[in-house]
Amino acid sequence: MALILVVVIPLLAALLCWIPPFRRFAWGITVVSGWVVFALTVFVWHEVLLNERVVSLPRWIEIDGLGVLILGIVSLVNALAAVFAGGYMRRTEHEPERLWWYYCNSNLFAFSLLVVPAVADPNLSWVGVELVTLFAILLVGFERSANALEAAWKYAVLTMMGAPVSLFGFFTLFWAYHAVSGGAPETWQSIQAAAPNMDPNLLKISFLLIFVGFGAKSGLAPVHTWLPDAHSQAPSPVCAVLSGVKTSVPLYVILRLIGVVLGSPMARVGHWMVVLGLISVGIAAFLLLQVRDYKRMFAYSTVEHMGIILTATGLATGTADFGAVLQMLNHAITKSLCFYVAGVVLLVLGTREIASIRGLFRISPFAASALLFCSLAIAGAPPFPIFLSEFSILSAGLRVGQYAAVAILATLIVIAFVAILLHVNRMAFGEPDAPHLAKPLPLSCRVAVIAAAVPVLFLGVYIPAPINDILQLAARELGGH
Repeated sequence: MALILVVVIPLLAALLCWIPPFRRFAWGITVVSGWVVFALTVFVWHEVLLNERVVSLPRWIEIDGLGVLILGIVSLVNALAAVFAGGYMRRTEHEPERLWWYYCNSNLFAFSLLVVPAVADPNLSWVGVELVTLFAILLVGFERSANALEAAWKYAVLTMMGAPVSLFGFFTLFWAYHAVSGGAPETWQSIQAAAPNMDPNLLKISFLLIFVGFGAKSGLAPVHTWLPDAHSQAPSPVCAVLSGVKTSVPLYVILRLIGVVLGSPMARVGHWMVVLGLISVGIAAFLLLQVRDYKRMFAYSTVEHMGIILTATGLATGTADFGAVLQMLNHAITKSLCFYVAGVVLLVLGTREIASIRGLFRISPFAASALLFCSLAIAGAPPFPIFLSEFSILSAGLRVGQYAAVAILATLIVIAFVAILLHVNRMAFGEPDAPHLAKPLPLSCRVAVIAAAVPVLFLGVYIPAPINDILQLAARELGGH
């Protein structure tokens, strides 16, 4: 029942935000909805730890370790984004009467993100991912400026083009499965069990089509070009969800399929995943060197991290899979923090241009400290969580003799690290180019930044047993050996 409520509550919250008498309470409704969903997700998490699987509606609403990991990070990021949005949207939205529309859409966006890991039928996963795309388009263009509408249009074109491609991939998967299943219902669990008997050629075709269709939605290079535009123009709480978990949700479906393909003795995709992952990391690393907008900087870092996760799953070992799911968790909590901080800097200075910001510590010590903290964390400096997951992935590659891939990946990670810290050093230190009067920050923004920083700091030094156990269960679903 808790799992069903996790999916239903954001829909009810969106409905309340839409009803005129409740519109003035839209922010409060969204915050309450977000934290209730997070609390219910913790309960579902506990149930998965006890039983390894939670079945609310057989063949419809089911979840395992990998699914509940995605559910957990989505619910946490959505809850914190709702808190941050309170003060941020009041300060940046010039038409307060439109705020209810923002909160209505953000709840629908949360619903679509939560549906994907909660459904057992792969075809419903496709529906969920396309709903994610639709509601994200509305939020990216919310500010209605020329640049925001252009970013929303670009995002719509590049991601919606993948919808028919991925749909054909699911049809092919359905064909391959029903050829050997004897008419049994199609679920992720049943498909993975039937994978050794499925036609490997059909499996590879379906995977290729779904990878192409969903790869664009995950921000994997070279079909990532929508991502920096969307992240630079969308409101910062939207960016936190877009970058922290929206990119991870379609990637979750791809990882599910990798687990299915690895279950077939004849269908092999590991080497291609390593190559494509390294291409994504490489493009992002060199783009980070020349970026001029700090929100774009964090967006390119997302492209890098998606590539790292793909590379890890391509190694197809248990250790690499654990590093991949750990990277997904660490990316979500760290990248969402980065965009809260980006929103704080924007509120303080009113600019996104890196070249226009000098001596931030002298203007706003809180914003500067938060920016330095999140930049070190997202770049992968020890002892932050990203360092642990990247180190695990590199170690796994060495263990299976992938020395060339490890050397390339390590080099690109270092380039990205240097690029991010070079930009942030220029922003944070030195003398301001001109006198600035720092604008006061809303309390909700400060609270959200501090709350988001706690797990980033904590998970860098200690992973609690309940989180570690779910990560182990999630890694097992990826099919590595």
